[in-house]
Amino acid sequence: MQYWLMKTEPDAFSISDLERVGVEPWSGVRNKMARNFMRKMQIGDRVLFYHSSTEPPGVAGLADVERTGVVDETQFDPASPYFDPTSKRESPVWDCVDVRYVSKLPHYVSLARIRADAALADMMLLKWSRLSVMPVTDAQYQRIVALGDIEPPPEPVKPKRKPKPKPRRKAVRKKTKRSRATRSPRDASVAAR
Repeated sequence: MQYWLMKTEPDAFSISDLERVGVEPWSGVRNKMARNFMRKMQIGDRVLFYHSSTEPPGVAGLADVERTGVVDETQFDPASPYFDPTSKRESPVWDCVDVRYVSKLPHYVSLARIRADAALADMMLLKWSRLSVMPVTDAQYQRIVALGDIEPPPEPVKPKRKPKPKPRRKAVRKKTKRSRATRSPRDASVAAR
């Protein structure tokens, strides 16, 4: 059995959506490294369901790989943002896996909690932050599940930032024209030239 972390934007497809539908293809992946990781998956592999592009990002639940070698139908749909005009039905470029809902974690495991945990310091997530599908070790998977069972500490209250004082400007003397009355005779002779 292998372990994976798979990212999705919750406004597009969340752990609640997966709970509602039960099984869903992990379509729309257009990074070859992420696609190749999905090609290594096997039925029954465990998945950390990660919400990205939200505040805060983090692991929201668990899923399992239900089916492998699934053709990603979005590559053939011109109306889809994942349309790939180079891909043909007889030789598709993009495939994916079906994932099955397992559970929501009792407590959301934010990226900040993952970063703060020394046992997770080597996670690929912390090094390849833009990759949407990546392997995790058995120990990393188990640690995140354990963190999901523990209520997170309250977020520290961030002190309000005091505005930076504006830098003091050096006094600049403005040059002004002296009136005829204040000009010296020398100034008048220079001006006449």
